[in-house]
Amino acid sequence: MRLKIINIATDFSDLPYGRMRGDGPASAQVFREDILAPALKTHDKVTVVLDGVFGYASSFLEEAFGGLKRQGFTEFQLMHKLEIVSNDDKHLLKEVADYIKDKGN
Repeated sequence: MRLKIINIATDFSDLPYGRMRGDGPASAQVFREDILAPALKTHDKVTVVLDGVFGYASSFLEEAFGGLKRQGFTEFQLMHKLEIVSNDDKHLLKEVADYIKDKGN
């Protein structure tokens, strides 16, 4: 089984911001398209650690995780392949799950 751990703070940015690529290099679209989606395509299980950043805008989380479904991943795939970890803010777990299930829009 191929496992991948992505720590947003150390592997991407400790100050993630913006929804679309044009918003800057730490945007959700950049994270999703360049890091998260490729990992989901090449690994059996992907763990994303949300801790260690200066905060998340809901638009970042929706684009990064809800955007996976618009990119062609199914809710079933995401619920089985993707694990979200947040020890700093447990509310983020439900928020991300809601975006994946289209309940946060």
